[in-house]
Amino acid sequence: MTLTVLGEHPISLTRENAIILLLASIALEELGLSHIVNAKAEKIQYALGTMPGLTQPVSLSNLFLLNTSVQNMLQTVIQREILLCDTLTVIQDSEVSTGPTTLTGPHM
Repeated sequence: MTLTVLGEHPISLTRENAIILLLASIALEELGLSHIVNAKAEKIQYALGTMPGLTQPVSLSNLFLLNTSVQNMLQTVIQREILLCDTLTVIQDSEVSTGPTTLTGPHM
């Protein structure tokens, strides 16, 4: 592809390496989203009293606030999932190029 210079050290990035990095970034983002969803699930469990540590019952208004918060978070996560899925589809549909990437033949 091209040489990128960050600081004093040039970085050579092939097409295959770029695809691997894109797939790794998607996987890491999926992991991050799963942690966010899990944290909200634990908040729900705590509020409903299914997790230890709650000393007093949660009010109905606080449950509604929690529900709204969970809805907003899930909408955001779903939007992000759609973008990640689209990115993955583009990567999967990209043509695999083989052979030389520059002109070959006699030099003039």
